[in-house]
Amino acid sequence: MTTIPLAGPPPNTEEDYLKVGAGTNPQSLASAIAHAVYGSKKVVLRAVGAGAVNQAVKAVAIARGYVAPHGYDLTMRPGFQNVDGKDRDANGAAQQISAVTLQVVVA
Repeated sequence: MTTIPLAGPPPNTEEDYLKVGAGTNPQSLASAIAHAVYGSKKVVLRAVGAGAVNQAVKAVAIARGYVAPHGYDLTMRPGFQNVDGKDRDANGAAQQISAVTLQVVVA
């Protein structure tokens, strides 16, 4: 089995990620993941918080079922990234928070 990553190094801009929240519909996100896989586009999910990570993992599991009939198998490479939070410190700088990134890989 050969593993073919859809994404190279982690993206650098906000637009390069699919942002996932605790209220994200996992079926809708799974559809977006599947369409990106079919288009050979990179897929990296970014989630902040336990609920968001849960929805992201569910979406990848669902997407795996969507792409399996087409001969694809999906795996994930988890990672962390610091992102600017909504809160500001005394100097007006954004507080850094950790986000979980899930790079979807076609195997």
